[in-house]
Amino acid sequence: MNKDLKLTSAEIGTLWAQFVNGSVANIVNTYMLSIIEDKKIRTLFEEAIKIFGKHKQQITMFIENEGFPVPIGFTDTDLNKGTKRLFSDIFCLHYLHVMTLHGLLGHTTSLSASVRKDLRYFYDSCDNDGKKMYHQTIELLLEKGHFQRDPYFYPNANPEFVSGQPFLDGFFGDKRPLTATEIIGLSFNIKKKIMEKTLSIAFSQVTQSKEARKFLEASAQNADEQIQALGKILHGDHLPIPMSWESEVTISRDSPFSDKLMLYHIGFLLQTSQAYHGTGLASAMRTDLVITYEKIILKNLMVTKEWFHIMTQYKWLEQPPLAPNRKKIAKDT
Repeated sequence: MNKDLKLTSAEIGTLWAQFVNGSVANIVNTYMLSIIEDKKIRTLFEEAIKIFGKHKQQITMFIENEGFPVPIGFTDTDLNKGTKRLFSDIFCLHYLHVMTLHGLLGHTTSLSASVRKDLRYFYDSCDNDGKKMYHQTIELLLEKGHFQRDPYFYPNANPEFVSGQPFLDGFFGDKRPLTATEIIGLSFNIKKKIMEKTLSIAFSQVTQSKEARKFLEASAQNADEQIQALGKILHGDHLPIPMSWESEVTISRDSPFSDKLMLYHIGFLLQTSQAYHGTGLASAMRTDLVITYEKIILKNLMVTKEWFHIMTQYKWLEQPPLAPNRKKIAKDT
């Protein structure tokens, strides 16, 4: 099983998504590298840009060899060089860490959809690069005292079993404490929403389009409401809520990026967050937590619909490869 096999639609789809989404993060990383003063953080960003350059070259080769057009993605035309600082060095490091997590999920998903050997080995190498960066970003955040760890538990003497219906109740009477598996989802989702909110605030300051600014302001408000809803559940068990990063955004109104890139980036975070919400929902067994996740997922669908309207209105949304339209082909002949 080798290069003689044609790539499947799923394999082409993963390559297309890796190229476009990777190009967004690469432009942001390029800007951040230009403003970062801390030498250790700069070194990580230099490595991240180098890694994407390697991945981009290999993805381009895969796509071209199958006869498909290479996506445009995001390029230097979406970067306004020489603009003022919009983010602190520490926020840049948080950004690199969170986007590395998204990358790891993307590589794993792409690997699971791949059959051809050379493509599987490529995603293996991508995953290895991502894991290395994941370790490096955590170590540096810990070193600088900016990595907020999840709550600690105290162990029970023996394993226990679920006792029945009271384990599921979340609205009436005494709620049982959150389980460790539920806290994983809560903490993870809040941290992702904090990133989404912070970027929405920053981008709303600098966007040129009034419609984009209105959407970004609404996106920040929506993210904040979801942080509050999930945080309230943690607070109810006297557990700490992850810190916000809004104070790491400067008051600059000088835009480093195109409106197209900023809107796409928030849409990417909205779509990937749905996967994390779904995982949190799947692990939730307390009714109030289940309903909170369901509300968040439905609200995100509404926000994503508005995002899609703006992106298509301005022709900012690049179209992935489509399946053949058999009805149209038959009609044309």
